Amino acid sequence: MPTQGSKILTGKGEFSEESCSQMTKKSDPAVEPATVTADRAAALTLSPDVQRALRSALPRVAEHAVAAIIVEVPVYAAARSFMVDNIEAAVQMALGSFLTLAARSGDASTPLRPAQQGSYELGRGEARSGRSVDALLSAYRVGARVSWRELSAVAVDAGMGAGLLAQFAELVFAYIDELSAASVAGHADELATSERLQRQHRDRLALDLLRGASEELLLRRADRARWERPTTLTVVLTRDADLHVVRGLVDTRSLVLAEDLPDTAPDEDVAAFLVPDLSPGARARLVRSIGARAVVVGPSRPWLLTVGSYRRALRAHRLLHARGAPAPAAYDTEAHLADLVRGADPEALADLRRTSLAPLDDLTPVAREKLEETLRLWLLHRGTREAVAEALFVHPQTVRYRVGQLRELFGDSLDDPDTVRDLVVALG
Repeated sequence: MPTQGSKILTGKGEFSEESCSQMTKKSDPAVEPATVTADRAAALTLSPDVQRALRSALPRVAEHAVAAIIVEVPVYAAARSFMVDNIEAAVQMALGSFLTLAARSGDASTPLRPAQQGSYELGRGEARSGRSVDALLSAYRVGARVSWRELSAVAVDAGMGAGLLAQFAELVFAYIDELSAASVAGHADELATSERLQRQHRDRLALDLLRGASEELLLRRADRARWERPTTLTVVLTRDADLHVVRGLVDTRSLVLAEDLPDTAPDEDVAAFLVPDLSPGARARLVRSIGARAVVVGPSRPWLLTVGSYRRALRAHRLLHARGAPAPAAYDTEAHLADLVRGADPEALADLRRTSLAPLDDLTPVAREKLEETLRLWLLHRGTREAVAEALFVHPQTVRYRVGQLRELFGDSLDDPDTVRDLVVALG
């Protein structure tokens, strides 16, 4: 708990009231004075005897409050001795701050500001230490219950009347509410800051993976991002509009880069997921689940070599874009390796088509189209006339006639393995 007039314990150390006062000069809405607590304190007058009795009881009350917290809040049960001492000191200081607040009936807001800031920083420290806000609030509740039980008994013994005791109770719990609210705000802000920093580190890691950065840099980025290193990564490219859909289908550990992808133009609508350890079965399920969306799934690569998956996926993305027609399903690069090889150098493919199909140059466009398709199927079906005829929806005799024309045009080169290879690649 926070205090006034001393040091406050946080998850990363402690700070003084003076530093609190300096920090409260900032316009942090989480630590603005609470008018409810201030008003109740202003309406309460504690006699000197009650004040002395309460202050003398503080060490005992703090000790009992911490003992109850250690027993009743599991996350603090394993606290080491030095941590118990620190918690006890913090509770005692918080109670001292409260008594200062209660005693200053004419000016209650001034001591509340540093106390609120201290609670805010306490919440941040607890978040940094990995303790949940539920545990922190539980500690507040237990501490408030024990403190009130003992302080009220001391106050009554010192002569506080029933009416004043009711006002005193309202102030105690209003004060605890303000401090716990400030701690919750600090805890939430710290988590938000940590998450934002982690996202930034993971964005930088994803970017460097797609750039093909050095192993040394990637290892350092992974450590800073607190990212569990997988065995492999698979790059999945998608449009911005489909980000939310794909995000729900891939491993939650996946890195995401939604903008500024390497080697892309500013107007290219493409985002990347870096999916860890995508097994063949999971890959097939992912492709089926994505359906007809314009998504490209690259090959799986060792995570330090993710750039290879990215480059292939990007080539496939551009190949599909150049074709213009939407893909009937998600494009799995592993199922289209031949297409990617053919599309790797469009100029070389055009030259190959020009030279290998030169014997067809003197034909009319209609005749050439028929013979090209017949030649392609004849090569793919290894000269089986019936299979070619079935694929073309023509009579086998028609196939025989066309193959005869092809042999006249190409001559013996149709029996040459190198020519056959070039024609298969050229005709796709």
